[in-house]
Amino acid sequence: MFVKDIMTTNVVTVSPETTFQEAMEIIRTKGIRRLPVVKNDRVVGIVAEKDLLKASPSQATTLDVWELTTLLGKLTVKQIMKKDVVHVHPNTPIEEAAKIMTDRKIGSLLVMEEERLVGIVTETDIFKVFINMLGAREKGFRYVFRVRNVPGILARILNLMNQCGGDVIAVSTYEKSEEEYNVVIKVKPSLDRENFEKKLLEGVPNVSIIDVRQD
Repeated sequence: MFVKDIMTTNVVTVSPETTFQEAMEIIRTKGIRRLPVVKNDRVVGIVAEKDLLKASPSQATTLDVWELTTLLGKLTVKQIMKKDVVHVHPNTPIEEAAKIMTDRKIGSLLVMEEERLVGIVTETDIFKVFINMLGAREKGFRYVFRVRNVPGILARILNLMNQCGGDVIAVSTYEKSEEEYNVVIKVKPSLDRENFEKKLLEGVPNVSIIDVRQD
């Protein structure tokens, strides 16, 4: 799966001359948290809701309401925006995009094709993919297995599930050590759980059930 499969293409943008008040109004009415800043069809920065809130005078200010209105009326996006914009190509794998966001501690990535803005991908988009990949919205049994790093062992678990009437929804793995890793398998409730677990523990070595729950 690539960034182009999950990105938002109808991107709301502002110009560097957009005022603080205008930018805040767009964010609130559109229900978004980030605004790319575009000038002459080129991305020159990005401003987030938290950037606008930081730029807003605190409640402890001694300015009166008229002075505040005048101050915020003069404040523009180009004075607040971040110029170091991190971006990716539409064909970037989603795991690479997630890694960039995690490593850079940012909540979104602009998607650029050459110098043209074609979309934006956010941490929420990544979370939705994660939910779908783990089958979190489907009913069934969720197993966590601890397995030895032995060739073919995952295939044996999946084949046994199939023999016991299980229709697999999702499979994921993560390493615990060089010798062991955990396997998370979501399977539909048609699985004959008692029969499966008995055959697994009796016939498949190097596997243990860490957790199982039904949702």
